Amino acid sequence: MTRDLTGEFQIQRQAANQEPYPTLTVRRDRLARLARMTKHHQLEIIRAIQTDFGQRSDVEIRMAEISAVLHAVRHARLHLWRWMRPWAVSMPWRLLPARARIAPQPLGVIGVMSPWNYPWSLALMPVVDAFAAGNVAMLKPSEHCPMTSALLKRLVPQYFPPEELCVVEGGVEVATLFSRLPFDHLLFTGSNAVGRQIAQSAAVNLTPTTLELGGKSPVIVASDADLDQAAAAIIFGKGMNAGQTCIAPDYVLVESRRISELVKALSHAIQKQRPDDHSATQAIDATHQQRLDDMLAEAHDHGCRVIDHGQHAPALIIDPHQDLQVMREEIFGRCLPVIGVSDMQAALNYVNDRPHPLALYAFTSDKTLQQQLLHTTRSGALVFNATLLHHAVPSLPFGGVGESGMGAYHGRHGFERFSHLRGVFYQSKRAPSTMLYPPYRRWLMKLIGLG
Repeated sequence: MTRDLTGEFQIQRQAANQEPYPTLTVRRDRLARLARMTKHHQLEIIRAIQTDFGQRSDVEIRMAEISAVLHAVRHARLHLWRWMRPWAVSMPWRLLPARARIAPQPLGVIGVMSPWNYPWSLALMPVVDAFAAGNVAMLKPSEHCPMTSALLKRLVPQYFPPEELCVVEGGVEVATLFSRLPFDHLLFTGSNAVGRQIAQSAAVNLTPTTLELGGKSPVIVASDADLDQAAAAIIFGKGMNAGQTCIAPDYVLVESRRISELVKALSHAIQKQRPDDHSATQAIDATHQQRLDDMLAEAHDHGCRVIDHGQHAPALIIDPHQDLQVMREEIFGRCLPVIGVSDMQAALNYVNDRPHPLALYAFTSDKTLQQQLLHTTRSGALVFNATLLHHAVPSLPFGGVGESGMGAYHGRHGFERFSHLRGVFYQSKRAPSTMLYPPYRRWLMKLIGLG
C-alpha cells in the first residue's frame, strides 16, 4: 500500500511539475468535469449515500451534497479569471519608480481527507478550490461510507486521469500513510482527536494543513428574539442530517425566565418539521446510535428533563449537568441541551469559558448585542437569526479557530488557501538604485529616514 500511495503521488507530482501554471481554460475544464460527474450521476450518489446511512432524506442529499458541489463549481468558474489576476501593491516612495505585485501561484499537489457525514460534498468541495487554484489533488474519502467511497473511486477515472485527480480508499492505516505523503497542502475534515494526529503526521514533511474540526457550536437566544422563529431555525439546523453536521447547533442558551416558552416552541418546531420519524436520516451506524442513546440515558438517570419526539428527531435535554457526556463532548447527533442562564452576559461568559466553536449562532436584532458578540467572542463564523445557512455562501470563508480548526476555504478564500501568494518586485530602468549602494552618503541616509 505504501508503494501504491507513493506511486500515485509521484504521478501527480510529475504532472504538477510539467504544468506548474494551468491556464484559465484548463482550470475551468477541470471544474466543469467535476460538475458534470456530480450532475450526471445524481441517482447513483443518492443511492450510495442512503445505503451508507441506512436511511437518509433524498431532499437533504440533493440540497447538501449535490447542489453544494454544483454551486461551488459555478461560483469558481464565474470568478476565476478575476482571482487569477495579479494585483498591484503600494510602493514606499523611497523605492519609486519600482513596482510590486502579488501573483497567485499553484502549490502543486493537494491532499484531501474527507469525513463521513457529508461524504460527497465534503470530499469534492475542497477539490473545487484546489482545481480553481491550478493544483492537482489526491482524495482519501471516509471508510465509514464505503458505498460512496467506492462510487467516487469508480466515477473519478471516467472524468479525470490519475495525474489530475485520484481517489485512495482504505481505513485508518491508509489514512495514516496518506497524511505522511509530502503534499504541498493537506486538508482534513473530522474530529479534534484525529485532527491532532493528522497535524503531527504532516509536520514530518512540514506540510501546511487546513483542519476543519467542529466542536460544540452554541446558540444564544436573546430576550428580544421571536421564540417561534428562533426555534424553527434551531430545529432546522439540528434536524439536518440528524444533527451529524459539524456546524449543527450543539446547545442552546436562553434566559431562565423564558426557557419553558422556548422549550414549547422547540417541541412545536420538531413536530412540524420532523413529523415522520420513519423518513428521517438516521445515525451513520449502530455504534454512533448507541453513543447518542447513552447520552440520553445518562441525562435521564441524572434527573434531567428529556423530551424525545422519536428515535431520529431532535431530543431536548433541559438544564443538563455540566459533567454529563452530552455537555463534555461534541454531540454530533440529535441531542439538544437547552440551558437557562441569568442574563445575556452570563451567556457570553458561558461561551467564552469554553473552546472557540466552529459556529456561534445568536438570535437577536439588538444592534448593541450584535456588536458585543462580534467584538467579545471568537468562533469560526458568527451567524445571526439563522443556522447552517452561512455555509451556502461561497464568498464567505469556512473554517474554525483554536479547537475548532485552523485555516479556511470556500470560494476565493479556498483559491488563496491552495495558492502561494507570490510577491513580485519590478525594478525600473530609471531607478537611481546605485544611490542606495555603498559607500553610504550621510545626506542620503537622512533623506530616506535613516540618519
